[in-house]
Amino acid sequence: MKNKALFVCGECGYQNSKWFGKCPECDSWEIEEREFSQAQEKSKSSKKSSFSGSEIKALSDIVLDEEFKYLSEYPEFDRVLGSGLVKGSVTLISGSPGIGKSTLLLQILNSYASLGSVLYVSGEESIYQIRQRSIRLNIHSPNLHVLAETEIEAIEGAIAHLNPKVVIIDSIQTISAESIGSSSGSSSQIKEACTRFIHIAKNQGIPFFIVGHVTKDGKIAGPKLLEHMVDTVLNFEGESENDYRMIRTAKNRYGATNELAIFEMGESGMTEVKNISEYFLGERDSDNLGSVATTTLNGNRVFLVELQTLVTRSPFGMPRRVAQGVDFNKFQLIVAILEKSMKLQLMDKDIFINIPGGLLVKEPAIDLAMAVSMYSSLTGSSISGTVAFIGEIGLRGEIRKVSYCLKRAMELEKCGFNKIFVPKGNEKELLQQKLSLEIIAVSRLEEVFKNIKFGR
Repeated sequence: MKNKALFVCGECGYQNSKWFGKCPECDSWEIEEREFSQAQEKSKSSKKSSFSGSEIKALSDIVLDEEFKYLSEYPEFDRVLGSGLVKGSVTLISGSPGIGKSTLLLQILNSYASLGSVLYVSGEESIYQIRQRSIRLNIHSPNLHVLAETEIEAIEGAIAHLNPKVVIIDSIQTISAESIGSSSGSSSQIKEACTRFIHIAKNQGIPFFIVGHVTKDGKIAGPKLLEHMVDTVLNFEGESENDYRMIRTAKNRYGATNELAIFEMGESGMTEVKNISEYFLGERDSDNLGSVATTTLNGNRVFLVELQTLVTRSPFGMPRRVAQGVDFNKFQLIVAILEKSMKLQLMDKDIFINIPGGLLVKEPAIDLAMAVSMYSSLTGSSISGTVAFIGEIGLRGEIRKVSYCLKRAMELEKCGFNKIFVPKGNEKELLQQKLSLEIIAVSRLEEVFKNIKFGR
C-alpha cells in the first residue's frame, strides 16, 4: 500500500495529513514530516492485547514498602522532590549551561550510592572528565558507575546489566534511538528517549533524573510535551557570577509545587543553605530607608524576604517604573492605590522596586510591604529592622486576609522580629497562639501609616 505523509508538530504533538506550517494548537513552527502507511495502521489496530487479569489490584491492597522513597544526604533537595525520591519516578532538571547541574547531581548520586549500585550516563562528557570532577568533590564510592554513551539501545543494555538503584541521564538532548531517522536533539528523538526511560522507570521501579537544556528565554528545550510526561520538573536557577543556586519545583506529582532550595557553589561542590530567611535578610540594617521585611510562601515553607524601593523625582516627562522580583502589574496597581487612598504624589516620580537575591514573588501577601516601602522611600522615613508587614491590599485601600498567617508570624518570631502588621481578618488566629510578637491588626491602608513609628 502507498505511504502517505503525516505532518506532526514537534512541540505539542498535533497531527494532520496536510501541511499546516504554523501549529494551530501551540503556534509553533517546528513541524516534522513523517511517512505513514495504511499497512502500519492496520497492523497496529490488529494487535492483540497482552492484558492479564492479575495486573488489576484493589487500591487498598497495595502496600508501600519501607523503601518507597529514597533519602539523600541533602534534606533541602529531598524536600523539593516531595520529602524524598520516589521509586520509579522520572525527574526532569533544567538549567543554563555551566550553572552546576552536573556537579550537584554527581553529589546527589553519590549519596544514593549507599543504597547500592547507581549509574551516571553522560552524553556530553567523557568518563575521564567525570572522574576529574569526582576527585575535586571527594567522591570515591565503588557503587557509583559512569557510562559515556548516546545510543539509547546501549544505555538500556547497561541498565539491564547493572540493575541500578538510581539513574542520571545527562542530557536528554544528546540521546538518540536507531529507530528514529532524525538527529539527536530533535523533538522526535527527545520524546522517544524520554518515553523509553519512563517505561524502564515504571516497570523496574528505577528512579531517573533527566537533565534538559534550556533555550535563550529560559524554557526547557525540546517539546513542551516532555514536561507533561515526567513526574517532577525542577528548575535550576542562578547567575554565573553569583555563588548561590536556587532549585525550584515547577511540577511535582508527589509533593507541593513551587518549593525552593538554595545551594552555595564552592570549591568542594554544592552545600545547602538551610536558613533561607537569613540568606535573603542577612544584609539588612537596623534602620532601613525604603526597605521592608515580609514573608513569602513557597510550597509548604515560609521564609522571609526583603523588599526595597527607590522613589526619585523623574527628569523626564514619562516617569520610569522598574520592578524586579515582583509582578509588574501588581506593582503598578499599588502605586495607583497609594495615589488615590493616601493622596501621595507619585505621577512625576521614578519608582524602582526590587527583591534582593534573585527571587520572584507573585503572591498578594506582599502588597502591604510594597506600599510601606514606597511610602518610606518617598518621605525619607526609615523603618525599624524588627518590624514586618503582611497583607493584601484591595482597590479601595482595604487590607485583606492572607493564607497561613500564623505560619508566617511564627517564622518572623523565630528570626527575631518583635512587631508585625497583619490584616484584621487574621487577628483572631494569631491571638489564640501565644506569640512574643506585638500584633497590630489593621483593616485599611490609612491605619497602617498612623501606627508606624518612622525614624529620620
